Amino acid sequence: MQSREVPYFSQWESPGMTLPLLAEGPSALHRDPLWRNSGAETVEDYARWAVNVCGMACLKMILAARGEIHPTLELARACTTYGGYVVNEADGSIKGLIYEPFVRFVRERFGLSAETVTNVDMAMVPGLLSRWRYFIASVHPGIRWPERLPPSKGGHLVLVTAASPAEIRFHNPSGHDRQSQADVTLPLASFDRFFARRGIAVGFQS
Repeated sequence: MQSREVPYFSQWESPGMTLPLLAEGPSALHRDPLWRNSGAETVEDYARWAVNVCGMACLKMILAARGEIHPTLELARACTTYGGYVVNEADGSIKGLIYEPFVRFVRERFGLSAETVTNVDMAMVPGLLSRWRYFIASVHPGIRWPERLPPSKGGHLVLVTAASPAEIRFHNPSGHDRQSQADVTLPLASFDRFFARRGIAVGFQS
């Protein structure tokens, strides 16, 4: 399994916020001492967005691998201008990440090659990673506890950095500890229990 060094970033500015968030809801993020690093103007804005930016955390990791560091919410705001997120100003809800606008966003803003991929069988993932540098995969957020059976598939994005016919390696923006955050390695069958068989393949244009 080919290994590439990819910096890890959580979707929360303090990576240890996952368990408080799960226990208390997004209001727990008001206690994140590093919230300003996100690019948010207020801690309320940070808490509202942070629960929706797993895809932006994946993009932040990809860009960091080529030496660029961008605040997560700055990426989210820019992606929103492309339609990658839809903000309901009436109730404050945020819909996204929407794949096709994201693909246009990363192509135009960062010169990345990207493509929405659907109906992905797990056996196809190693080949996908041989053609593309990364795969942003839709999984159930419960993948942080891979021994548990998830109630459904999808709803969260992780950054797959390597895969072999036996196992897969990924960074999880909402992992709750080091073991579930960076360079998580799982058998393909374990990953498949959480995998919605869709995502976004991303590469660097030559």
